[in-house]
Amino acid sequence: MKADDFRALSDEELVNHIDDLKRNLLQMRIQLHSGQLSSSSQVRGLRRDIARALTVQNERRQAAPAAPAGK
Repeated sequence: MKADDFRALSDEELVNHIDDLKRNLLQMRIQLHSGQLSSSSQVRGLRRDIARALTVQNERRQAAPAAPAGK
């Protein structure tokens, strides 16, 4: 996915998508070490997708106004 695709998601959808990507990464790593994964480049692509999604999530956090420090 492209970063623009992640930006189109709502905050909740983005969090759910990141969780799904992390689960898929775990499954791919297991398959890679057991010899079931045909292409190890899929792991690299999935890690990059996770990084893109986390980047969008951090952009949103930084763009949100900071909570005022109450008395």
